[in-house]
This record gives sequence, structure tokens and C-alpha cells, in this order.
Amino acid sequence: MSHFSVVPDSDFSEAPTMEFAGVRLEQLSIEHCADLAEVVERDHLVEAWFASTPSSEQMEENIKQRLANQQAGTMAPFAIIDLSTGKAVGATTYLNIDAANRRVEIGSTFLGIPSQGTGINPAAKYLLLQRAFQELGCYSVAFCTHWHNEASRAAILHLGAKQNGVLRNHKYDPKTGTLRDTVVFSILPHEWPTVRTQLEARLRKHGRI
Repeated sequence: MSHFSVVPDSDFSEAPTMEFAGVRLEQLSIEHCADLAEVVERDHLVEAWFASTPSSEQMEENIKQRLANQQAGTMAPFAIIDLSTGKAVGATTYLNIDAANRRVEIGSTFLGIPSQGTGINPAAKYLLLQRAFQELGCYSVAFCTHWHNEASRAAILHLGAKQNGVLRNHKYDPKTGTLRDTVVFSILPHEWPTVRTQLEARLRKHGRI
């Protein structure tokens, strides 16, 4: 059993509002569509062939799909809000929720380029990991990325996750007609205190705490 406190009957697919270090995570909604469409259009985030960021035209449908997955109990979607502007600068989720085995994956994340390297992403990860381990009592939190997404792989390792392995020919991408090798990482409960300390150090470096 996890040695962290667990909120009884926690709903893994709930997306509660959480704030830390100048960042707020809140329930994703259609109201965030305009901000998020502007972010992906301005920063050309769809141009990375190995990522699955929705285009500005696809944003509303993508949000609706995330909300449908939430209703099905497989996802908890959040908008990432920069408190200095009050605007949504990205989105992230718990996905592939397995509440029976207290496992979640953090992913389907995108963040505007001006917000990258500012501490917003570490703050968002801090909030998601804190809830996963200290409220949901997760036994494992996973991160998955495309083998060719070297920046994402490096960022996940920098977060403190350990690589589990590579799922070869894991997914077919109809957009490119290619098969994806998926690299799987995870953080376990006993590793969270060290990861948390490292994230706090990064946020202090950015002047956020």
C-alpha cells in the first residue's frame, strides 16, 4: 500500500482546480478553445511530425474528445493557465486511467513556446504528480513518448522518471503512415519525494517559489 495519505473514494477522472508557483490547472472546457487554438497556430506546434498536437482547426473537436474520454472515466483533462496573464497556454491530462490498479499516465500535453523554459511545465507536473501520489494514492505514474521525440525523452528523464522500456511498432499513425515506437517511463511512490525536491529546486531557479 502507498505510504502517502489518500483521499477516500477519489475520482481519478475528476480535474480539480490546483494552483502552485504561478500556474493553475483547471478543468478543460470549450471556453479554453480560443486561447489554445491561438497558441498552436502562433507557435506552429503541429509541425512536429512525431507529436499529436491538434491544429487550431481541430482544437474544439479535440477538447470535445478529451471531455468524452473523461465521461468514460479514462482521462482527466486540464487547461494550463499562466496566472500572470490569466490565459490558457497549454493543456495536459491524466490518461489511460486504471483506477483499480491505481495507475495513471501523464500526457497529451502541449505548451506554447513562450511558456517553455519558464517553469510553467515543472509547476504543472508538480501539481499532477502531487495529486497522483498524495491524493489518488497511485502505485505508478507513467509517461510515454515517441522514440523520435528526443526533446520529450530528455525532459521526462530530467523530471526524474525512469525508463521502463520501448514498445516497438506500438501505434500506427494514419497522418504519416508510420508505426510508432513508444518509450515508456514511470515514477513510483518512493521516488516522488526526490522528484518533488528536484522540481522545487527548478521552480526556485525560475523565481516561481
